[in-house]
Amino acid sequence: MPIPDYETLMLPVLQLFADGKQNVAECLPNLREQFDISDEEAEEMLPSGRQTLLSNRAHWARTYLAKAGLLTSPKRNLHVISDLGRKVLASNPDRLDNSVLSQFEEFTVWIDQSRAGDSEKPGEDSGTAKATPVDITPIDERQTPEDAMEAASGLLDAALRDELLSLLHQMSPQRFEQVILDLLTAMGYGGGDAARGLTTKTTGDGGIDGIIHEDALGLDAVYIQAKRYAPDNRIGRPDIQRFIGSLTGEGATKGVFVTTSDFSKEAREYLHRVQHRVVLINGQRLARLMIQHGVGVRARKSYVIQSVDEDYFADVN
Repeated sequence: MPIPDYETLMLPVLQLFADGKQNVAECLPNLREQFDISDEEAEEMLPSGRQTLLSNRAHWARTYLAKAGLLTSPKRNLHVISDLGRKVLASNPDRLDNSVLSQFEEFTVWIDQSRAGDSEKPGEDSGTAKATPVDITPIDERQTPEDAMEAASGLLDAALRDELLSLLHQMSPQRFEQVILDLLTAMGYGGGDAARGLTTKTTGDGGIDGIIHEDALGLDAVYIQAKRYAPDNRIGRPDIQRFIGSLTGEGATKGVFVTTSDFSKEAREYLHRVQHRVVLINGQRLARLMIQHGVGVRARKSYVIQSVDEDYFADVN
């Protein structure tokens, strides 16, 4: 039979994880058997040629289940059904799909964030969005092709941001600091020359994790603090005060404070009271910047929307 869509796969995938499967690859043989998928159908590839259609849709089913809180991912490529997921299965649903998942606040918040895209302003305090009914169908008959591509792009970026943050949380502090240096270099700090950036020693760094020299002689520098915190562990005002103190001790005026979590309102407001120029980058903005500047990501496929060149067809006098 044709490969089921990702919503049809949600319930079977959740049941397979409840049965002890640890990743999507382990689920695929059971899905093929359950839906009577032939070898030829199972080998059907996406246009990119990098993944089978079945694997892609099963992965998206897993992603949506995780965003609703029905699955957790203790580490990369390991997925475990949550207590909420077991509770949902215990209710014996006939089907799981986006309309069902929209009942869960985590899912609606994720969808709202995917639609917001890059609309968050730098320095803006991002609180938890309230759960509201949303139309979470990425493509439907009400959308133009351009609208559909924009909606799909938003969902892809949201999933990619979450995956990047998950990987960053699994890194050692030293590797994380190097990622931040790579990102700032890609953004043009230090003239884009990686040789002008360096990480400090793991001990006795005085609260400074990295330095980027903005000129070749090192007369001007940007000091970096990088904190790999859990999402619910916000950076508070005392952390910012210590960073400002470290900058003062180095005779520095510029700093970048990066975290995988977020900053409290008090921490952000404190910066308005100091003369130092400090930029705060929270987890979501960090992931967006990594995507924007190609750090830790690569393009798999590009779509070009073309239109008629009116100038070409204009009457020539």
